[in-house]
Amino acid sequence: MRIVILGSSGGNLYNLGGKNPSKLLSELKTQASSAGMEIVATQFIAAQDSMDKAKPTTKASLWSVDKGQSFVESEVETLEEINKKVEAIDKEIAELINNGGIDGIIMMSGDPKGANKQALAAAADKKIPIVGTGGTSMALVSSQGGNVIATSGTTGTTNRTRAVSFVTSLSKHFGVRYQPILGNSSDSAHSAQGLGIKNINIRGIMMSALPGFIALALILALSKIPGLGVLGDVFSVLIGALPIVIAVIAAKQVSELDEVSIIAGVIAGVLSVDGGIIGGMIGGIIAGLLVRFLFQLFVGWRFPMTTVNIAAGGFAGLISGLLIYYFIGPLALTLGDLIKQAIEITVAFNPILAGLIAGILIWPAILGGVYHAAILPIVLLEMEKTGNSFLGAVDMVGLVMVAAGINLANIISPRDKGEAAVAAPGFAINMGFGTFVESAYPFMFSSKWVFGGAIASAGIGGALVGMFDVRGTAYVPTFTAPLLANNAIGFIIAMVVPFLTAFLITFVVNRLSKPKRMTTNGNIGKSA
Repeated sequence: MRIVILGSSGGNLYNLGGKNPSKLLSELKTQASSAGMEIVATQFIAAQDSMDKAKPTTKASLWSVDKGQSFVESEVETLEEINKKVEAIDKEIAELINNGGIDGIIMMSGDPKGANKQALAAAADKKIPIVGTGGTSMALVSSQGGNVIATSGTTGTTNRTRAVSFVTSLSKHFGVRYQPILGNSSDSAHSAQGLGIKNINIRGIMMSALPGFIALALILALSKIPGLGVLGDVFSVLIGALPIVIAVIAAKQVSELDEVSIIAGVIAGVLSVDGGIIGGMIGGIIAGLLVRFLFQLFVGWRFPMTTVNIAAGGFAGLISGLLIYYFIGPLALTLGDLIKQAIEITVAFNPILAGLIAGILIWPAILGGVYHAAILPIVLLEMEKTGNSFLGAVDMVGLVMVAAGINLANIISPRDKGEAAVAAPGFAINMGFGTFVESAYPFMFSSKWVFGGAIASAGIGGALVGMFDVRGTAYVPTFTAPLLANNAIGFIIAMVVPFLTAFLITFVVNRLSKPKRMTTNGNIGKSA
């Protein structure tokens, strides 16, 4: 099927994707390709302001498509000059239609009386199916005899939902198979086939939500400063917002429908607050699944695109939110409390032993992929109530500070030439941002002694966390981490000791394993 795109960046459309024509057109191409449709011509006028306010002197450009189906932008000129240029292109497209070279038209905020006059007149004669947005222009096309098979306003729509709606309508008209692409535009593997269950990724949801928990920890620290106690109320508000944050992220990742899923996630999250972050996650996942299902259902029923977005987002959010509010929320809250109580009981039984074991296991956990899947969610569950965490403190002392110690040793006394250059960025990120522990991997994997030293150092750090009953967090600059802890002095000691231990072990190992070199008289000696 050969498709032509007509229109402009529009008035209301300008604020809903029209100001970024490259992204808008690319989304259309992605969806059209999924249905086996070829975009053979494009006449899209992109103004640098909404057409509701545009003047003849407003800057604009013309987007077309080349023979390789790549979109090309003309030089930026005035809108008046661009409108003169499109007359010839309009005539060419009309001839293409008359010659049978076009099977369907997608129009957005078109101009049936001006820029698209000839093409639309030819389409009316040939009864070419037309889909598009722009209430006034689409109504005018219909009144002129155009074969409009689907139309909608732009309110509440996005580039993706419009494109899916257009191509769905055309594919049904032509009787061709179409699976909407709802993942990254460049990844055709992410089709809308199914409900999106494969997109459920608890680790990805938790990692994406981490900034919200760090904000919570920062507010907690600031509230302890004399004169800033009023921030304690902000801390309470943020705790209540965490399930909403989780729900929004979950809904968006599962459905991949951008703003529509965000709205559904917000509604579900607000109704899931009493279920804690587990309730928020479950609510968001259900909302994402429902958004995806309802969106496809309503598009198949040929609802106007505005209605599709409003109904899919609103109903999905309400249904999932009410399920959590009345049924699942209490169970989710109980589950979260049980996990936190289990940690507290374990730590209370023998805090030093608990910290030692956690520290020893944390490197194998992150190397084995268990950390982000299991430990991080538990850290966030702990932080949900208090703003800091026992395992979060072990993370900082056992991973971040140990990695920093290993990297510093390789800066000061590298075993091989070039290792200092590798270690320096890692050390800077460890100390400056409290992350990128993977930077120590090359040094750990190249020496069993460094690897063993890392585990031993982490165990010592974990034991100190238990000894001083520290609750803290990673993913913040190391010099600020003690300020976010319940015991700043204890946390400083627990951070410094494993840092120095890992540094000294790596330093000694590097000095003892310096590569041998040939001396000038042919004897083998050690490099200095």
